[in-house]
Amino acid sequence: MNSAEKSTVEEIRERFDKDVDRFSNLETGQSATMDAPLVLDLITRVATAHLPGAKHVLDIGCGAGNYTLKLLERISGLSCTLIDLSQPMLDRAKQRLSQSTAEEVITLQRDIREVELPDETYDVVMAAAVLHHLRDDADWNNVFRKIHQAMRPGGIFLVSDLVTSDLPAAEEVQRNRYGEYLTDFRDDDYRQAVFDYIEKEDTPRSVLFQVDVCRSVGFRQVEVLHLNACFGAYCAVK
Repeated sequence: MNSAEKSTVEEIRERFDKDVDRFSNLETGQSATMDAPLVLDLITRVATAHLPGAKHVLDIGCGAGNYTLKLLERISGLSCTLIDLSQPMLDRAKQRLSQSTAEEVITLQRDIREVELPDETYDVVMAAAVLHHLRDDADWNNVFRKIHQAMRPGGIFLVSDLVTSDLPAAEEVQRNRYGEYLTDFRDDDYRQAVFDYIEKEDTPRSVLFQVDVCRSVGFRQVEVLHLNACFGAYCAVK
């Protein structure tokens, strides 16, 4: 399916508007994501180890706020900027963060491709299960350049997402492994339903592609943190 046939931004927004309660619980809300609790812990631990004195976090595609909440358990008093397409998701995230150690919470109902970000502001930028909605090379390059420009020198960009493999044989094996996970988790119908919405909604890229984009826009160091079948996590330092 080419990009023109993929879900529109409005269709994606509507789907997430209806799923706030499910995504408010990491253990049950991300059942289609392999190693979701492990990666949540890993990313926030790496962010804390790299910048224990971080002051400002940007959470792109924040959903119900799981990643920022976990980071606040490790670094208190953060100023938090949350971006998401879904206003109900942002409302839930803000409500949950109001009971945390957050110093400030700013919410922006926007597409990351369109939002204007201030220069050299954020110490930590997180993007969990969101970048696979970027469509073409221009999207990837423009968004990564925008993120790099918005980060303070020494800041860290952390990504976890659905990914592909550039080698066709590896892509086939990893997709089959993911299908087996989905069938074991529930059944063949669930597996097909997940694959159908990935085909309709998502345009993931490989970790190596994303690493190359990070380097091309100016990140000085990139580190792969985790790979399992069709899911990966990495970080990049400005």
